[in-house]
Amino acid sequence: MEITGIAHIQLTVNDLQRAMPFYEKVLGFMGMKAVVKAPNNLYMIGGRTGVAITRSSEENRKYGFDQRRIGLHHICFRARSRDDIDALYAFLLEHEVKVVHPPEEGSWALGYYSVLFEDPEGMRLEANFVPGKGHFEHPEQLPLKTMPGYENYPA
Repeated sequence: MEITGIAHIQLTVNDLQRAMPFYEKVLGFMGMKAVVKAPNNLYMIGGRTGVAITRSSEENRKYGFDQRRIGLHHICFRARSRDDIDALYAFLLEHEVKVVHPPEEGSWALGYYSVLFEDPEGMRLEANFVPGKGHFEHPEQLPLKTMPGYENYPA
């Protein structure tokens, strides 16, 4: 079996009324379309990926997002070009979205170019572009001993 991608991701937020317009705007800019927009959830599809936004349970609303707690660290959407990353960055600035880092090259793969930003609750979202085959450009070097940029992560 060989998968064709991730079918969907469901993100749980504390403030659904604040999160839904944010995700509808940002994901909409990235070409995703709302297929469900209900009082208790938003579901958008585009680029062979679905993203659902739902509300946390009442007993968990006292907790905020933490990248280092078990579960989600961040989500990265793949763009078709560096120009797409630059356009997204301009859109984020125009809509006063908190940008963690502007478009920049990274060491994670040859030609890696990304922008990192946060949703209203601090959940980190990234969009990147990697030209060619990325890590599979040199399959003889795989598997890597460590993921570039992850050298200082706890073991």
